[in-house]
Amino acid sequence: MASKDPAVRTRLSGSERRAQIARAAEALARRQGLDAVTLRAVAAEVGVGSALVAHHAPSMEDVVADAFQAIVAAELADLERLRDRHADPVVVVRELLGTLLDGTRSDVTLIWVQSWALGGRNEALAARVRAQMDAWTEFLEGIVRAGTAAGRFRVDDPGAVAAQLLGMIDGLNAHALVSWRDAAGRIRLMSTAVEAMLGLESNELGG
Repeated sequence: MASKDPAVRTRLSGSERRAQIARAAEALARRQGLDAVTLRAVAAEVGVGSALVAHHAPSMEDVVADAFQAIVAAELADLERLRDRHADPVVVVRELLGTLLDGTRSDVTLIWVQSWALGGRNEALAARVRAQMDAWTEFLEGIVRAGTAAGRFRVDDPGAVAAQLLGMIDGLNAHALVSWRDAAGRIRLMSTAVEAMLGLESNELGG
């Protein structure tokens, strides 16, 4: 006869337990950063012993790398949807700069900043970081190419502009983690630079 004791836990399959561990690691990373994703912390988040987590996820480096990828890939997918909502490339860039620099994505910024530091000793993470940076560059380059083809931007090397945009966005967001400049100042500074890079008129991204 099956036990009706609510304290008895349902046994999960291996794939279910791994998915549970991945969700716990992602939740921890979003709340506290990648460096908070440890064996003990993940076990506590799931509500099981460390040995069980170690059994199903023997490499914490992979757990951290997977958490990073899940978080940043979700953000990029969100921005792709934003891009697809607007036909005018200038509006796309204006909206992107606004949402990326207004401080509402600081949890993801922290993930990125920590990934560059932790990736130096976690090759699984470093590989995911490189892949996601490539994906971001491709995303931005596509926007620049579309705007150039439509005659809205005047750009000779979309790939170079995309790489510069990514570096500038990352840099200003890293500065924001210590409250250097307010959101309006960051957006204004970036908009002025991007107008020049894309061959736009002064203040075309400002309104």
